[in-house]
Amino acid sequence: MANIAYYRVSTSDQSIEAQRYAMGRSPGTVFDEEFSDHGISGFISAASRPGFSKLLAFVRRGDVLFVYAVDRLGRDALDVQTTVRSLLERGVAVDIYGLGRLARGAGELILAVLAQVADMERIRLLERTASGRDKARESLLTTGATHNGKLSLGRPIGRIGGRAIDPKAVASWRYTQNASIASTAEHWSLSESTVKRYCLKHPATPIGSPST
Repeated sequence: MANIAYYRVSTSDQSIEAQRYAMGRSPGTVFDEEFSDHGISGFISAASRPGFSKLLAFVRRGDVLFVYAVDRLGRDALDVQTTVRSLLERGVAVDIYGLGRLARGAGELILAVLAQVADMERIRLLERTASGRDKARESLLTTGATHNGKLSLGRPIGRIGGRAIDPKAVASWRYTQNASIASTAEHWSLSESTVKRYCLKHPATPIGSPST
């Protein structure tokens, strides 16, 4: 029998440490194995996530799977229920932080309700995001700025001394100098995540292999 933890974060610059800390606070809880997915959207089915797929191949009867929240187990209510039912049928217990160990029957019913609630929250979030985008677009067309005072709907543009930074120039400088992400960020006064985004958008063949 093994205690197995699974973590998921939606973006590559997020950390799983908060989930690990919270789940590991229970007295006597020690994880024998840990699996995670970084930068994987919650809209991807559980079985299609690389980390969760490895977990499914690893678990055996008698193991206990620990997750931080219901939405870590699937992309929607149906996927969550399918994932949990499959695990329970294989003899793998599922423990959700704050909810506890799930069992066949009543536990599955509770899970179904929670999964539906999580699904509704996700839909409402999408609706709020779309509504905010529409409001920003309308304000931009009529006033030249969004309702939040931004001059565009995209990500904020990096600037040096009031001058906009060309993403292609940043990427080119990094490759030409054979520089790391960190040193490029420092040179251009940008965040490392911004430098990574610029370099992904404007790939080039570096001289050697710059470290990250």
